[in-house]
Amino acid sequence: MDTPQDLMFTTNDEWIRIEGDSATIGITNYAQDQLSDIVFIEYLIDENEEINKGEACVTVESVKASAEVYMPLSGVIIAVNEDLADMPEKVNSDPYGDAWMVKVKISDPSELNDLLDPPSYDALERDH
Repeated sequence: MDTPQDLMFTTNDEWIRIEGDSATIGITNYAQDQLSDIVFIEYLIDENEEINKGEACVTVESVKASAEVYMPLSGVIIAVNEDLADMPEKVNSDPYGDAWMVKVKISDPSELNDLLDPPSYDALERDH
């Protein structure tokens, strides 16, 4: 799966779609592939909750492992993808689309400078 060119990324394999002063966040194709078949998604945060960059927001469980998703940006949670509770396998089939995990209103735009653009992420992914 090609890396979407309209997203930003972290070194922890999260993707970020910037939309004005908010962002949609999920895990990358590489991350879902490493986890294998995802069977459970647990949200560690609620809508309207403040969260800081680096804090765990989601636990993803697969047949292989359990992993935390960490917030790449500080802000207030404006939405969680409730559909993933019933259909966690969407993360495997559509990691960059319907399988987004959280949406956040960004509180510190300077944190955007820490994100990777697609070519930088691709270079990192090759080094995994």
